[in-house]
Order: sequence, then C-alpha cells, then structure tokens
Amino acid sequence: MPAHNAALIHSFACRLRRQALMPGAALRHAIAASLLLVGAMAFAQTPLAPEAASGWHDKPLVHSSRRMVVAAHPLATEAGLAMLARGGNAVDAAIAAQLVLNLVEPQSSGIGGGGFLLHYAARSRRLDTYDGRETAPAAAGVDLLLGSDGRPLDFRTAVVGGRSVGTPGLLRMLELAHRDHGRLPWSTLFLPAIRIAYGGFAVSPRLARLIVADDALCGQAPARDYFCDAQGRPKPAGTWLRNPAFGEVLLQVAFNGADAFYRGAIAADIVAAVRNHPRNPGTLDMADFAGYAAVLREPVCAAYRATWRVCGMAAPSSGGIGVLQTLGLLERFDIAALQPQSAAAVHLVSEAYRLAYADRARYVADPAFVAVPQAGLLDPAYLRARAQAIDPRQSMGEPRPGMPAGAGELLGADSAADLPATTHMASSTMPATWCR
Repeated sequence: MPAHNAALIHSFACRLRRQALMPGAALRHAIAASLLLVGAMAFAQTPLAPEAASGWHDKPLVHSSRRMVVAAHPLATEAGLAMLARGGNAVDAAIAAQLVLNLVEPQSSGIGGGGFLLHYAARSRRLDTYDGRETAPAAAGVDLLLGSDGRPLDFRTAVVGGRSVGTPGLLRMLELAHRDHGRLPWSTLFLPAIRIAYGGFAVSPRLARLIVADDALCGQAPARDYFCDAQGRPKPAGTWLRNPAFGEVLLQVAFNGADAFYRGAIAADIVAAVRNHPRNPGTLDMADFAGYAAVLREPVCAAYRATWRVCGMAAPSSGGIGVLQTLGLLERFDIAALQPQSAAAVHLVSEAYRLAYADRARYVADPAFVAVPQAGLLDPAYLRARAQAIDPRQSMGEPRPGMPAGAGELLGADSAADLPATTHMASSTMPATWCR
C-alpha cells in the first residue's frame, strides 16, 4: 500500500481514539456507498434476475492440511488468510473476508444487509449458528407493500427506495460471533478492508458487467459518482476504485464496535436516507437500530444414509432445512453409482430440489411469527413418501408442497421472486471433516 495511504489510515485511527467523527457529507456518502448502492445494484435490474449469473466455472479441487479460506473474490480470500497468518481463527478470517467483500462485491453482501454464520469447534464438537438477518421496521404494517389502491405494488416499485429497507444485522452478528469465538482484536479484522477502501481495487469483470446491466445506476446520485465516470458511463473492468468514505465508516466500527453503526451519526444518516427518499420513503427509525440484536439459534440436524450427521442453519433460514430435505429425498437412489456431472445425477438432484423448494416456499419463514413444521419436514417417512414423485426418466414439472406433520394453518404461499443476490464463504483452521 502506498505510504500516503498508510499515513492517512494512521491519522484517522488516532483521531478516532480521541473522539468519534462528527456526521457530515463524508458519512452520508459512505452510507450511500455501503448501503443504498447495494440495494440499487441488487434490485434495479429485471425482477427475476437482479444479479447476473457468473456462469459455469469448472475449477479444480483445492486441498489444504492446515487452513483454508474460500470466498467469491481473491482479495477477500487474501484478507481471511492474512488473519490466519496473524494467529487468528476461522471466525476472525470470515469477518475480515466479509468486510472486503463489501467493497469488491457490493451487489451481493455488506454491512447494509444481513446473514447467517455457522461455527463448528472440532475439539468440543459444538456447532453454533448465528442469525443476523435484517428485521422489518417496527412501524411496518400489513399494507407496507400495497399501493394507494390497495393492490400489491410491482416488484421494482416495492423494492427500490426506502420502503423495503430493514434494520441491517450483519455487524451485530459478526460482533456476537467474535465475542464468543474470535481470537484477534476486533479492530485488527478491519485492516484489510480499510486498506482497500483507501488504497483502492480494480473493478472485476463481473462487477463491470453488473454496472452496465443496471441501466438506472448511472442516472442517479450518489451511485453515479461511485460506479460511473464523469460522462456518466459505467466504469469498465480494471478501473481503480477507491472508497475512502466507506473506509471512514469502517474505522469508526473498528475502534468503537458495532455501536458506532447502530447508535449515533451513521444510523441517523441511514434513517434519514430511508425516510427522505424522494419517490419511495420507508419507515425505518433510530429505535429499530438501537433495538436490533443478533440471535444464537439451535442448528437443524439430520442423519444421511445412517452414516453421516449433517447440520445447518434453522429457520428463518431455509438453507439447512432445504439441504437436509434434499438429501433425505435422494436416499432411495444409488447416487454413488452415477457420475457427479452426468445428466442422470443432475436430474435426480434437480427433482429433489424441486420438492424441497416447494415445501420451502410454503412452510419456512420467521419462527418469531410462523410455526415452522421443521420436524415434519425432516421426518424420514414424510420424505420417503415425497420421493416417490421423483421419476429417473422424466421431470415432474412444478410440484405442489406436501403436508408434513405439524403444518397447522397455512397463512399463504410465497410468490416472491427467488433472488440470487448473495454470497457464501467458508474458513477453516483444520482439515474439513464430517460429523459422524
């Protein structure tokens, strides 16, 4: 990193130790770059595909006997590995990688959103799962996504702007996981992202394609100032992109904890941007930020072929339940006899996914508001019966949801678009193993 950038970071760090930075144009610009731009990039495209697909990349398997970090961008992977090299653990690596992803992959994740985190301690054989998803504003009502005529708003109108913005949960979740399991100081985990924010990074080909695909991005400030050139054209791949305003936000959180984001100037700027949106204002307020708390939940687990115990994130995530249902549906088939990328194997897995997703759309929701029939969805007898719909010779088409035990009263089917705008990472300081 150039010396003047290092000096700038040191200067900000010293100033933050003395006092928190005052709100102003820099903070407002930072929030635009770290929160509102994520929403703009994720949702201003076509309703069914807000984030362009990456395409198929047939990459070779990579093995490690000591440590590994897997993320969607090499700079994020390097940030995680740097934490492991400092003596940190998998949680430290994951936090550092996520903060870098916020910069280099802003369309998919960041401190303006939420997520889930799974932590497995091999020595104690304990799995902790953390829920850091966004929460709706307390003032949100049943008419939130209805127009003045009482009819549901179209996707773009409902989502773009302040109306659909909830309280971000990511930083509270990362802070809780770090408090429980982290090894390095919290502020150390922010160093790679702060360096990149001030020093810059090259726009990746994928990010460049997404900027071009979003025809509204260069037509509105402050997105235009960040992602587009002086003539209003999308910045091409290879353009060096700096975000010192976001670096300032990271510095505040690094030295003052997540409270710097959830209480005070940063939260006030986010609330103001949401509530004062010129076309689609929202109801988020300071109390929503101050009252947010990440949740430590029990994992969801099930046996697979009487040999493996597979665990994942429980509701409100649909990931753990969906994976376990899919595995259970495939148990009656000799998957091991098929080539992994063969048409026969892909067909069986796809059909199992269809059934699992039909149940997911009907039954999996926030357990604070809906009784999720988790045990019924994972009951082996229920899955054996559902699996009879899978024909190795032809597609079942679009399946209907099943009727698992404990389903109770149905509140309605989920007809929302299945959005792909997200990211996934994994870090480990020991060889990956299955839990028997």
